[in-house]
Amino acid sequence: MNKRRQFISQLTALIVAGPLAARAADTGPLVQVYKSPTCGCCSKWADHMRAAGFTVEATNVPDVNQYKRQFGVPPQLASCHTAVVESYIVEGHVPADDVIKMLRQKPAIKGIAVPGMPMGSPGMESPNPERYETIAFTADGLTSVFAVHEPA
Repeated sequence: MNKRRQFISQLTALIVAGPLAARAADTGPLVQVYKSPTCGCCSKWADHMRAAGFTVEATNVPDVNQYKRQFGVPPQLASCHTAVVESYIVEGHVPADDVIKMLRQKPAIKGIAVPGMPMGSPGMESPNPERYETIAFTADGLTSVFAVHEPA
């Protein structure tokens, strides 16, 4: 019952105070994003994560590949931005729901990635979305399918 009261209280605050309260309510896990200053789709992905309740801190960097190497993202899983959430790496246009699932399950992996920039993934909205997969990867470079996303 306590969680229900807290939810109702937060919902009431959002309705009464509007968008400003929604911004202040972003108290979810910190997503530290490293991106190019000129990449619009990276900013859209950051907005997607904020909308899901994450606190997002975006850092524009001259060389995103430096962070991919530093955090151990396998080259075949690379995308346009790299993020750190808690102790996990999130590479590319990973849906917020997949990040939430990973944080809840706490699998023994280094992170998850959506390789490339598939149409229809968060930040890459398109009238012609395509099927794509979120791939889990370990520190040893082993990969497995974490989630499959079919076009609606």
